[in-house]
Amino acid sequence: MKLKILFLILSVFLFAGCSNKLSYEDCDEYHLIHQSRGKTLGFTSSPILMVDGFAFKDLNRNGSLDGYEDWRLPADVRADSLVGMLSLEEIAGLMHYSSQQNLTSSALTDEMKASLGANHLRHILLAKIPDARTGAEWSNNVQAFCEATALGIPANNSSDPRNYSKADGEFNAGSGGDISHWPREIGLAATFSTEVVRDFGEIVSKEYRALGLTTTLSPQADIATEPRWRRFYGTFGEDPYLCRDLTRAFCDAFQTTPGSKTGWGSESVNCMVKHWPGGGTGEGGRDAHFSFGKYAVYPGGRFDLGLIPFIEGAFKLKGKTGMASAVMPYYTISYGQNPEGEEVGNGFSRYIIQDLLRDKYHYQGVVCTDWGIVKGYAAPYVHSGKPWGVEDLTLAEKRLKALEAGVDQIGGVQDIELTLEAYQLWSRKYGEERARSRFELSAKRLLVNFFNVGVFENPYVNPDKAAEEVGCEKYLAAGYQAQLKSIVMTKNHASALPLKKQLKVYIPHRKVDEGLTCWGTSTPSEDRCPFDSVLVARYYQQVEDPSEADFAIVSICSPVGSWGYHRPALEGGIPRYREVKVKVSELEEHFPEGRYAPISLQWNDYVAVEAKEKSVAGGDPLEASDNRSYKGVSEHTTNIGDLTTVLETRRVMGSRPVIVVVAMDRPFIPAEIEPSADAILITMGASNQAVLDIVSGQFEPYGLLPCQLPRDMTTVERQCEDVPHDMICYQDADGNLYDFAFGMNWSGVIDDKRVKKYAHPDYSRK
Repeated sequence: MKLKILFLILSVFLFAGCSNKLSYEDCDEYHLIHQSRGKTLGFTSSPILMVDGFAFKDLNRNGSLDGYEDWRLPADVRADSLVGMLSLEEIAGLMHYSSQQNLTSSALTDEMKASLGANHLRHILLAKIPDARTGAEWSNNVQAFCEATALGIPANNSSDPRNYSKADGEFNAGSGGDISHWPREIGLAATFSTEVVRDFGEIVSKEYRALGLTTTLSPQADIATEPRWRRFYGTFGEDPYLCRDLTRAFCDAFQTTPGSKTGWGSESVNCMVKHWPGGGTGEGGRDAHFSFGKYAVYPGGRFDLGLIPFIEGAFKLKGKTGMASAVMPYYTISYGQNPEGEEVGNGFSRYIIQDLLRDKYHYQGVVCTDWGIVKGYAAPYVHSGKPWGVEDLTLAEKRLKALEAGVDQIGGVQDIELTLEAYQLWSRKYGEERARSRFELSAKRLLVNFFNVGVFENPYVNPDKAAEEVGCEKYLAAGYQAQLKSIVMTKNHASALPLKKQLKVYIPHRKVDEGLTCWGTSTPSEDRCPFDSVLVARYYQQVEDPSEADFAIVSICSPVGSWGYHRPALEGGIPRYREVKVKVSELEEHFPEGRYAPISLQWNDYVAVEAKEKSVAGGDPLEASDNRSYKGVSEHTTNIGDLTTVLETRRVMGSRPVIVVVAMDRPFIPAEIEPSADAILITMGASNQAVLDIVSGQFEPYGLLPCQLPRDMTTVERQCEDVPHDMICYQDADGNLYDFAFGMNWSGVIDDKRVKKYAHPDYSRK
């Protein structure tokens, strides 16, 4: 086979114009043609055409150069050329996005072959990748399979964010790693730096392309105006302007290929920005992965603020790519926002997608639903389909409803039969011509993103390069610097920090109770030291007896309670019903499937005495009442032991310094721990090594709070889910207010250009 291909290459080179120099490279499992004045072609089975002295892949093997094969043409022209050749089944395949795939080897499973073949799937979402080499080899196997199909349409492999650091992760210059490790999005926001986010995007996009990934399902541009939201950690915080600037920097960095006339090219990664029109306003902090969190509410009347990171950020990039290439609506029903009164999930809402996103804000890219919205719905407390507002429609009717709303792609499905059925429903409703035209429009939008990133020319990656580049020393170092910059110091009483090396340190164990997630899985109890002793030894002498210590480090996590709903005991839930003003019998009468509950931001048991009597929104086919109030219901956190450990450590340490490190995934109530701490460090996806570098003075604290830390749960209950910066903030014993953009360094409260730019935003209506 190789000799045959080499003979073919040498033959076509005889006809190549001398102005375009070509060279051939054999890469074992695939082959490359390099052109001095044209695109590099990567192929396994496609014939090569020579036209005007340039080489092209004959993907459909018809012996002539078709428009979609001509890399000299603009992406939209090429897409138009290919769309006309597609069968209805092939279009339907393009309009699907796979469920999360967990790789165990580089070989394709029979299920994946069936999806790529009979179902014409071309968008694959990868979750677990064993290592860089395996990921690259798997990607090449996918692309070779796709190249051998009738039209040779390549795959668009993608990923959710995968560069998070771990607390016990270690940065050791020159050691290499599985991938570069950075703070979570909320930690990136704590740097208040577009430069840090741009570095993140430029580096991570290179790692993605080395792995064969051409789309990232990020950034999460929701403004986290509801502090109890479980997905707070995945956002750039609660401020729309900071979120706007970081979202823009993120998308520009990922999508731009340096030196390209259009901005797009072989180094570009498509950004699927989420979640339009903002998913951070779920009532009571509940999340829309479950029907008990299906409603996004706007009691403050500020629906407009959630749009800012999209319409002024992701859709107005500074780079040449112009706008994020894809958008994902959230599961939620944007309650009370549709002028026509329809209350359906955003992925089914023509008002949200067509009227606002397309018509008013002129978005031209792909709209892909969040995963599973067209599937069936089981119960409020079961993780199943999420067809909010259209629960009673058939599976095919759900897909039709989403397409009528203006979506191009359905997330989390791989079968085409129901989409073809939806096509027939469209044809009967609007006519065959309009049905075909509508499907072709989505196909064109989807294909433009393929052409923009160059996978039609060369979808193959070098596994050796992937193993060398992904997680290389340079990238790891940049990620570690970002971790250091993301840590926020909110207290440093009497200059407790820094503490010189080789002092004796006491680090108590973390003790966490067994719990139950809303996914139906248990969380094990925990009793262990949160710091690795070998790591600590590089900085301090670790002692087991606090009486021998010079200081203590207490490592805890922000409070972990329920998701806002108590599952019924018969379904395996943990019964935690300590109602005060509402009797259990009354709750059972209205909610036989389970009970709405508060989401607590404090470690101690919390009783929602001041919650609303009547919820803003409500209603579900499986619920008897539309009142989702949790007034009088209590909540117990599984990590109340964190608070106990802080208090006990303060007691045994006496007047010696106690440093409290809080791993924060959403805001918490500082009042419970601050009086017992001499210094407080807040991490948002930073390693313990970064913490020790700050404690020991190797790095000066730089981060700022990307959110408010509330005074108490009363202010949390009284704030509006859609309004940023509307809580009464906690003030500590030194008089410092834990407000948005607050942070300290060795000199005291930080007051630099970042603070001056963002600390006092103006949200007045224009």
